[in-house]
Amino acid sequence: MRVLGIETSCDETGVAIYDSEQGLLADTLYSQVKMHAEYGGVVPELASRDHVRRLLPLIRECFSQANLPLGDVDAVAYTAGPGLIGALMVGASTGRAMALAWDKPAIGVHHMEGHLLAPMLEETPPEFPFVALLVSGGHTQLVRVDGIGEYQLLGESLDDAAGEAFDKAAKMLGLDYPGGPEVARLAQQGTPGRFKFPRPMTDRPGVDFSFSGLKTFTLNTANAHRDENGKLDQQTIADIAYAFEEAVVETLAIKCRRALQQTGMKQLVIAGGVSANRHLRERLETMVGKERAKLFYARPEFCTDNGAMIAFAGCQRLMAGQQSDLTILAKPRWPMDTLEAIR
Repeated sequence: MRVLGIETSCDETGVAIYDSEQGLLADTLYSQVKMHAEYGGVVPELASRDHVRRLLPLIRECFSQANLPLGDVDAVAYTAGPGLIGALMVGASTGRAMALAWDKPAIGVHHMEGHLLAPMLEETPPEFPFVALLVSGGHTQLVRVDGIGEYQLLGESLDDAAGEAFDKAAKMLGLDYPGGPEVARLAQQGTPGRFKFPRPMTDRPGVDFSFSGLKTFTLNTANAHRDENGKLDQQTIADIAYAFEEAVVETLAIKCRRALQQTGMKQLVIAGGVSANRHLRERLETMVGKERAKLFYARPEFCTDNGAMIAFAGCQRLMAGQQSDLTILAKPRWPMDTLEAIR
């Protein structure tokens, strides 16, 4: 089965074509980062308008890249949620309209399920069952995965997600948007041991997360080291970035180890934008080695939002006989454990 995938949940317009026998045929992406950087974060209305401008040209480019005539697919998959409602509506209405025009089935895909399944696009994919750490945008969750649609939430952030905490810490340090990669970049220049940040909720049982206190600790540390003009020197910024990243990474690793031990699983999947963090991958590789487990993740370009993960996830559900009706499906909030399982 050949599926066109459309991703427009936030600030990246992604289109891809996935074939169940040949694999990924084409993948195109346009990022709105430069546009939103001027405002220090995503402006929903601007995001929606830019998706309108970019989507159709990207679809044409995708078919050209795959050497296929426009519309030569068996189905269309689009991100139906969660995400920004205006941005979702652009992809959902376009995907639904194209499927109708081409007389093909369409399916609305859960954005986080797309992230969760993205590592299966790699040459050595994980096999069910496994534990997944989803760290993308506003989500930080540990999930037991027994199959597609068979998800048991083990733990989640009770306040800020890890990605949000990275972005907010960056803003406190005066770094450019998007903040997460900037914090990670500067952390490489930081001095180990100068600052020691707390590892939130690791002193109690369970696998839930909380990063709001870490955000406050970062702010207090930064304020305590500003000069008379309210400025931080570059080395102090790097040292705070190092201590912050180290605290987040160690906290995630501790919780992942607990989840593996709690479930008895020997496979850990990490997915979502923060899963591209080099320090996190290294720390988790060390942890799973001690647990005699294996770590799986997607290549960096498939960690952030992209059309390939939506095309792949949609293809799996379409091959199982699922499809959406003529309704344009867009859900800004959509719990993943409400999804139908593929048997």
